[in-house]
Amino acid sequence: MLEFRVLGPLEVLAGGVPLPLGGPKQRAALAILLLGANRVVSVERLADDLYAGAPPVTAVTQVQRQVSELRKVLGATTIETRTPGYLLHVDREALDLERFEVSTADAARALEQNEPGAARDLLDSALGLWRGSPLADLAYEPFAQTAIARLEEVRLVALEQRVDADLALGRHTQVLSELEALVWEHPLRERLRGQLMLALYRSGRQAEALEAYRTARATLVEQFGIEPSRPLAELERRILKQDPGLDAGAPVQAAGMPDERVVLVGATSEERLTPLLATAEPFGRLHDRTVIVAHLLHREQQVAAASAALAGRSAKLTGRVRTAAFTSLDPARDLLRLAATYDVELVLVDGAASELGTLLEHSPCDVAAFHGGAVDWGRDGIYVPFGGGSNDWAALELAAWLASAADVPIKLVGTTADPSRTRRDASRLLADASIALQRVVGVVAEPVLAEQSAQALLAVVEPASLVAAGLPDRFRAEGLDATRTALVRSASPPVLLVQRGARPGGLAPGESRTRFSWSLEG
Repeated sequence: MLEFRVLGPLEVLAGGVPLPLGGPKQRAALAILLLGANRVVSVERLADDLYAGAPPVTAVTQVQRQVSELRKVLGATTIETRTPGYLLHVDREALDLERFEVSTADAARALEQNEPGAARDLLDSALGLWRGSPLADLAYEPFAQTAIARLEEVRLVALEQRVDADLALGRHTQVLSELEALVWEHPLRERLRGQLMLALYRSGRQAEALEAYRTARATLVEQFGIEPSRPLAELERRILKQDPGLDAGAPVQAAGMPDERVVLVGATSEERLTPLLATAEPFGRLHDRTVIVAHLLHREQQVAAASAALAGRSAKLTGRVRTAAFTSLDPARDLLRLAATYDVELVLVDGAASELGTLLEHSPCDVAAFHGGAVDWGRDGIYVPFGGGSNDWAALELAAWLASAADVPIKLVGTTADPSRTRRDASRLLADASIALQRVVGVVAEPVLAEQSAQALLAVVEPASLVAAGLPDRFRAEGLDATRTALVRSASPPVLLVQRGARPGGLAPGESRTRFSWSLEG
């Protein structure tokens, strides 16, 4: 039985002996297939990733050659040809990433059931699978950057969970040095700050615990102009009161910070804030979501006045909202830092923003580019042009997330030109998508079929509150196609163009934070 390893340098073992994997392109092709194990990876996706979004005219032939060589090493039946690409068959126990995710999911359940000892054993086992930086030998490959960042992140979440278990077991003094090192390495990560505060407090160092909070607050305000989250501020208040619920032996949930599931709204111009905020408004209605609204300013603008104005406008949003206004010489980089720091699930930005290209290339999470005016939620709900591509699924996830919060319907739009076979295939695809939505969130989507033309699609989406469409899979190389260009330029309702990231989407279950990816397709 083959054993595949990505939690370190890429390896394939047969009977414990490493197999020869060939040159960089062959290893990269295997890594791409492994990151999408047991799912079809299109030839176009392989070509784009192998050639950094600029595949040569011979790219398809090159991909076929790499797959052929891999079959010689792995066995002919391991990689199946399945339209529109290839599927790598991997047993669950044969991939270290899968074993890691199973163990961390079991550990999360053990923590929920107040079984910290079992959780710690599971997390020790999961973290023991790591042999260094993930895909270390492919770190220079552009396609691997986002995947590596996400893998490092799920490892960090598992470490945080293991610290939760340690704290619940009364091991606060044993984890102090590790926590101090982790906070030094990740100074903006509030969960680690909270764990350090609690470990210090339980070790009889209340003054140092309070100083840790002040340091966290100063860091956040200095770098982003944003106050600490309510859970972290509440922890400081409980330490000041010497709350007995913080003592060693308290239930597991007292050990760490409650999870925040975050939507990041980024704006670089004052006039685009209003439509972005109107689009983001339903997110705050979901009980486990936080909206961070970031206004990135030019150097000459006044931060204090912008912060006050942003807070006033954001106060109209329902639910948990945090705001930040700060000067930025590199808005894309700062938005990416915020996304990484707060484990953001979705970045919502203006579709005309100059930083959009960098965000799409490097974001670890889904990105939604907004085009048009403010959303009118009193119209006919969210329409999703759906063709089954990976970004179409991301748009559907986002649409379902929004629809459940705004209490509006979803309509799935399938385009077809053939009145017979293709129309039947289109309706079957829409039915599959609708069933997936019902299974995950109980949202029923109404299918709508339209002729395969931009004008027909524009006519169908006319009554919508919002259109959510996936970006083309080859967007980096070829830009928008004619249909999406027409949507952006001519559709009456505003349009969200969505790109899937490696991080779990907005409908993912809570335990998916320690999973590499999540999808309605699964």
